[in-house]
Order: sequence, then structure tokens, then C-alpha cells
Amino acid sequence: MVQVNQTLRAATPGLAAALLFGLSMPLAKLLLPACGPLALAGLLYFGAGFGLFAIDRLARIVSRDRVTREAPLKLHDAPQLTGIAFFGGIAGPLLMLTGLGHLSAVASSLLLNLEAPFTIILAVAIFGEYLGLREAIGGALICVGALVLADAANPANPGSGFRGDVFGVVAIALACLSWAIDNNLTQRLSLRDPIAVTRFKTLTAGATMGVAVIIRGDSLPAPRVAAAAMLLGLFCYGFSLVLHLRAMRALGAARQAALFSTAPFAGAIASVLILHEPLRPSYFVAGLLMAAGVIAILRAQHAHRHTHDFIEHDHAHMHDRHHQHAHPPGVGAVEPHAHPHRHQPMMHTHPHVSDAHHRHGH
Repeated sequence: MVQVNQTLRAATPGLAAALLFGLSMPLAKLLLPACGPLALAGLLYFGAGFGLFAIDRLARIVSRDRVTREAPLKLHDAPQLTGIAFFGGIAGPLLMLTGLGHLSAVASSLLLNLEAPFTIILAVAIFGEYLGLREAIGGALICVGALVLADAANPANPGSGFRGDVFGVVAIALACLSWAIDNNLTQRLSLRDPIAVTRFKTLTAGATMGVAVIIRGDSLPAPRVAAAAMLLGLFCYGFSLVLHLRAMRALGAARQAALFSTAPFAGAIASVLILHEPLRPSYFVAGLLMAAGVIAILRAQHAHRHTHDFIEHDHAHMHDRHHQHAHPPGVGAVEPHAHPHRHQPMMHTHPHVSDAHHRHGH
């Protein structure tokens, strides 16, 4: 029960991130005709990057807080930051917006559920995370839900609200794969300042797409459309990414991917309310399967005797069972705070997930 409560607390920012991103789908669809995919993607990310920069600076001025609460980015983070910017900030959004032009908003929103199983597979097979039997079943249920959606897209089913073509489906699927790679790379940087990571990702992506718009000679949107896109980017991309990082820090990439799989349902509901698109019975079947998978993952408990090797790193922390250490000069006792610290080898038993302190064999 202790692990379930901890997971639910960590899940709050993860679910909030999913809700914000899901809302971006139909709203971006409304802006797409006046912008085009490249310009819209650039404005969304510029809005997120510059907005977070301004809010962060204002918050520091108002609070006058001198405590270092988050670990800064460092030079050796450059390879991971580059991968995050490319897969998450460039390839994923462009593929998604391209797919939006070939599919209905409901179809696009629901197909984005593929991001969860892709992320889980990569996290376990390549990045060393661990999922128990219940969590594996939960992931399988999510995949079955994606198959139900694929069947709904069958052209032989003309009554389906899943309108579009194969190109759109492939584009959304590749966007999900790009974000799955991004999620796993981001989890490796989740101990860093989430606003700094998000700011780098969004401004790099926005600048790249801005250059592409200039090279292609695409027309620029009207000022009011650009302002709306940047405001949408701040809330649905910027705030969502920061919350996504905070949840990933505590849960790992695979479990947060399960939570984030609720984003398409938020997008689908918003599409019905904003764009008046229909919801069909097959969507509810898929939704129930995916919801069951998310619940199974959240309720799973995992505890065994495990060993912590020596490690030295820097991240925001409080003095829990894994952080019993003296402070270097100049570091106050206010928590949470961040400073370089060491973990001595230890062996104990307690409920845990595959966060930064629990990557071990089983």
C-alpha cells in the first residue's frame, strides 16, 4: 500500500501533463490551416521556451530564493540533450502535425496511444527498466487497445469516425516512436532542472523549425494567430513537458508512459466538444482496455532485497532513506535542495520502481 500511495502522488503531475498535451490536439488542428505544420510547430515550441524562461526569471526575482533547488545542466549532458531536441522537439511534432492533416482529430488523438507501448518496450529492452507481471499485463492491455483502434480505421468500416488515410496513420505512428525515444532519453536527464531541460528542448526545436520555414519560403501567420499558437505552446507544451519530467523522475519512463497514454482521451473529448467530431463504440472499448492497463501499472507493487552501488551525482532531494549525508559549505538545510552528493553502498528492502536510484538486476 505504501508504494501505491507513493505512485499515486507521483502520478498527479504525470496525469496533469497528459491532460494539457491532450488538449493541444484539437486546438492545434484549428490553427493548422492558418499556419502550416512547420510554422505552427515552431510557434508552439517558441511559446513554450520563451514563456518558461520569462516565468522562471520572474519567479526567481519575486521569491529571492537563493537555495539551489534543482541541479543545473552540465556539459556531459550534451549528447542526451541533442537526442531529446531532435526526436522529441523536431521529428515527433512534425510527424504528428503532418498526420493531423490526413486524419480526423479524434483519430489522431487515439492513435497517440502507441507512444505508451513503444516507450515501455524501449525502456525495458534497451534502457534497463524493470516491469513486473502486473505491469507487463497492463502494457499488453494498452497494446490491445491500440489494435482495437487499428480495426476501427479499417476502410471497410465507413461508419467509423476514424477518418483519414494510411499516410496519416504511419506519420502518427512514427511520431509516437520518436517520442518513445525522447521519453527514455529524457528520463536519463530527469534529475536535472526540468525547466532548463524543457527550455533547451523547446527553443532548439523552435529555432530549427523557424530556419526551415525561412528556407522553404513559407508564409508567416497573422500576428493574432502567432500569439494564439505561442500561448497554446506555453500551456500545452511547456507546462506539460515540465510536469512530464517531474513524474518521470519518480516513476521511470515506462510507468509515466502509461500515465501519459491518457492524453489522447483528453484530446478525443476536447475534439468532440470543440470540433464536434463523433465518438464511436469502438473508441470506448479501446478506452476501457487502455484504462485497465494504466490502473494495473499504477497498482503494481514491487519490493525485494537489493543493493545500491556507490554513486555520486547531483539532483533535487530531501533527506530520505537514500539521502543521509553531510552538506558541503554553503549548502543550507532548506529542503528540497540540490548539490553534488555521494551514495555509499548499502543493501535493504523496500517498495520501489525503476527510478534513478533503483536500476539493478532481478
